[in-house]
Amino acid sequence: MARGEQQRGGGDRRDRNRNKPEERGEGDIVEKLVHINRVAATVKGGRRFSFAALMVVGDQKGRVGFGHGKAREVPEAIRKATEEAKKTMIRVPLRESRTLHHDGQGRWGAGKIMMRAAPPGTGVIAGGPMRAILETLGVQDVVAKSVGSSNPYNMIRATFEALKVQASPRQVAAKRGKKVGDIIERRSDGAGDTADA
Repeated sequence: MARGEQQRGGGDRRDRNRNKPEERGEGDIVEKLVHINRVAATVKGGRRFSFAALMVVGDQKGRVGFGHGKAREVPEAIRKATEEAKKTMIRVPLRESRTLHHDGQGRWGAGKIMMRAAPPGTGVIAGGPMRAILETLGVQDVVAKSVGSSNPYNMIRATFEALKVQASPRQVAAKRGKKVGDIIERRSDGAGDTADA
């Protein structure tokens, strides 16, 4: 009886830690295990169990990607997810290599997220899968909030949708055929107007 209780207690502890991102480094790329899920397929002889892993990888210098892998064993699922994440990495422009250039919103299914650029010293104020993405991306100061679905797959895809539309003043200036100085002046003027109002 006592042994069964101990086993149950150990299982609860393992489940509690299952949703926390686990960090692993490989050279200059940081890998984080965001979520691992045991899935079962019902076959003729009973149920066949396998594992699904969700990984986030990034170089902490503006590149980040995510991947999903499924296998009969956990290490193999993690390996597959990591490989897929490395193939799908995107580049995100960062302001002063520490925060976002502007606020952003992303949506995927029922998952909605909001991200705001923050002054130095704020830190990464975000939870769960969003924190894993922003830390592997190399963001040091950001305020983020998720609304709606807490499904890690939806949250990660919504975060990537928000990151894909991030643009630096240089990119905006090139698109509009203006100088970077004009764009930045306009941004500071706009801030002044709102402060006066």
